[in-house]
Amino acid sequence: SIRYLVSRPGALTVAYLKGQRKPYIGPVPLFLLANVLFFASESLTGGKVFTTPLDSHLHTQPWSEAVQGIVAHRIETKGTTLASYAPVFDQAVALKARSFIIFMALFFALTPAIAFSRSHRPLTSHAVFALHFYAFVLLLLSLATMIPAISVLFGGVGRESDTMDHFISIGLMIVSALYLYFAIGAVYSERGVARILKTAGLTVAVAAIVLGYRFFLLLITLYST
Repeated sequence: SIRYLVSRPGALTVAYLKGQRKPYIGPVPLFLLANVLFFASESLTGGKVFTTPLDSHLHTQPWSEAVQGIVAHRIETKGTTLASYAPVFDQAVALKARSFIIFMALFFALTPAIAFSRSHRPLTSHAVFALHFYAFVLLLLSLATMIPAISVLFGGVGRESDTMDHFISIGLMIVSALYLYFAIGAVYSERGVARILKTAGLTVAVAAIVLGYRFFLLLITLYST
C-alpha cells in the first residue's frame, strides 16, 4: 500500500472506489500509520511542523502580533507567568497535534469536492482522496524533518537556518503539487489547463490548511490548559 501510495498517485483511491480493497490497507488505517511514522520521526529529530511552541506562535507566525494580547490576557487570567506557562502549552500542543491531525485531512476533502463538483461524487469519495493524499504528505514530512538533523551531522546549523527552512517548505509544496497533478488525473480524469489550475488551487489550499491547523491548535491549547 505504501509503495502504491508513493509511486502511483491516486491509484489507491481509484482501487478503493472500485471496491478493490482486500490487497490494500484502508484509507483511515493507512493515514494513521503515516501519522505514527511522522510523529515518531519528528520526535527523533526534534521537528516542530505542527507542534508549534508558544514562543513561535508569539514571534514567528503570521498571526503573532495579533495573538500576543490574547496570550497575555490568558496568562494573567490563570495567574501565572509566560515562563511557567510556555512548557505546559508546548507539551499540550504536541499531544493535541497528534489527536486532531485527521481533521485537517477531512477538512481538505471539501476542496476537491468544490473543485470537482461536476463529477457528482459523494463527499466520502473526496474524503478517501484526501486521506490518501495526506498520508503521502505525512510520509513526505517524515523525510523532510530529517534534513536539518542530517545537516547538523555535516557541520550545518540545522533548523536554525531560515534559508534551509524556506528551501524545505518550497520543496514540499512543489512535490505536493506534482503529486496532486498526477493524482487528480488518475482519480478525477482531469486533463488540460483545468487540471493545472485545479492543481494550483488544491496546493494553495494545502498551505492554507496547514497554517489554519497551527492556528487552531494555538487556540484550542490556549483555552484548554
